[in-house]
Amino acid sequence: MAENKDKTHTPTNDEPSADADAIDSALAENAEPMASEAEELKAQLDEAKDRALRLQADWENYRKRARRELDEERRYADLKLLTDLLPVLDNMQRAIEAASTTTEGASLLEGFKLVKQQLDNVLSQHHCTRIDALGKPFDPHLHEAVMQQTTTEHAPHTVLGVARDGYLLFDRVIRPAQVIVSAPTS
Repeated sequence: MAENKDKTHTPTNDEPSADADAIDSALAENAEPMASEAEELKAQLDEAKDRALRLQADWENYRKRARRELDEERRYADLKLLTDLLPVLDNMQRAIEAASTTTEGASLLEGFKLVKQQLDNVLSQHHCTRIDALGKPFDPHLHEAVMQQTTTEHAPHTVLGVARDGYLLFDRVIRPAQVIVSAPTS
């Protein structure tokens, strides 16, 4: 009996098979859409990376800004207390001046001077300092003009007198000094 074997032809490397041609054809058809899809995915990835970097930078900026604001709030936390204490200091100064004009009350005067000195020390410990205005040029950021006087002895816009002391907390004006300013002579 003769063997009738079904012989399948196995292609060699040199001869392409019909299946290989079909695969190559399918790959060629799908290669262009796959390449454009890969480009689109790469663009989306780049955009996502950019957004992530921007968000990270925004977060860092927010943290820095929040830290600065918190530091500033802490630095000026005593502002309300000091604002409330300043009228007390003013009244003490007036009492000292009134007591010094009379012969009676020498002990009262001495007591007020000690209390005022103590209050000045407390204010100084809290970085609250009196604005030195007398004889200085008028500065609208530090002074509030309550009156003008014409004079030939001082240059125009010079502080001639202080009606009420002004105070600073660090570099911020708590209360401007009320001053009398020299006016130019006509």
